[in-house]
Amino acid sequence: MSAPPEDGSRAGTTRIRVSAERPYDVLVGTGLLGELTPMLGEGVAKVAVIAPRALELTAEAVRADLASQGLEGIILEIPDAEDAKTAEVATFCWDVLGRSGFTRTDAVVGIGGGAATDLAGFVAGTWLRGVRHINIPTTVLGMVDAAVGGKTGINTPTGKNLVGVFHEPAGVLCDLAVLETLPRNELVAGLAEAVKCGFIRDTAILDAVLDDPDDCARWDSPRLREIIERAIRVKADVVSADLRESVGATTLGREALNYGHTFGHAIERVENYRWRHGAAISVGMVYVAELARLAGRLDDAGVDLHREVLGALGLPTTYAGGRWDPLLAAMRVDKKSRADVMRFVVLDGIGHPGLLEGPDPALLVSAYEEVSG
Repeated sequence: MSAPPEDGSRAGTTRIRVSAERPYDVLVGTGLLGELTPMLGEGVAKVAVIAPRALELTAEAVRADLASQGLEGIILEIPDAEDAKTAEVATFCWDVLGRSGFTRTDAVVGIGGGAATDLAGFVAGTWLRGVRHINIPTTVLGMVDAAVGGKTGINTPTGKNLVGVFHEPAGVLCDLAVLETLPRNELVAGLAEAVKCGFIRDTAILDAVLDDPDDCARWDSPRLREIIERAIRVKADVVSADLRESVGATTLGREALNYGHTFGHAIERVENYRWRHGAAISVGMVYVAELARLAGRLDDAGVDLHREVLGALGLPTTYAGGRWDPLLAAMRVDKKSRADVMRFVVLDGIGHPGLLEGPDPALLVSAYEEVSG
């Protein structure tokens, strides 16, 4: 297995730079808590530690570390998973910040999976029009996707992440040791976003999965670390070039990171978020691969590779039939749509993403039939 590119490793810690509007580092390694205070920078007096109840001990450890550095840490307990990403939870957090006298020189730390860091980043980005925040992802999904890139948001009854702001973190700490207690199905689900990065840019990720899929699901595997670091680099490179998805209506920039997400988000919405995000995105990638094949953009071998890689990890590649109408309704309010024109990120070959705008409705139905199980 090839070694990942070098970009600043020190004492077992890999430092990946995100060259955005306000550049920051993503650290990957173990025992990274000591890096938190330096990332916060000078002038911070109070830190809101936002974390779900299941991570109470981790939040307390962070608060104790902050106290040892003379900083006041205030823990805000939020619901687990997507239940945290609501306007009601965000309002609760704002109220705590207000009562605690948080100023523009104070900071927020988000601990948890993608939902927790999305919510924490949204709270930080909207409090006093933006305060500093650090993400400490505790899942593979959080490390390779949600915690990096500056996208924050909450859900509404009509869709996922429809309300949000772009607010870059001051840094991200990916401590691989937290994966030791992560259930295998959660770890594998998170790998779907890493596989996405393989399909849109770094095909070495796909090779690593096919070489030994079981090893990819072991928290202390060097192979898993390589996949995580490669996926982070893909996202860092893409968002550094296009932080706010502003490259244009017909040009693909950061939007490539949404590969598989239009149909995947629709599944999440129809299932009332009972499906894990990675599982939904896995099916979403197979769906859009089938759509690209029907549109003459991707060959049969490319579609087969989707099922092979995702299936090797034990991720789903089919979805129940008979639910097309609610799925289509959910896709119509996807963030990538322009006016009434639906847009899909597709592949023009493995590693070569492109856009498919306004596809024939018959193709959409046919692609659904190909993934209906």
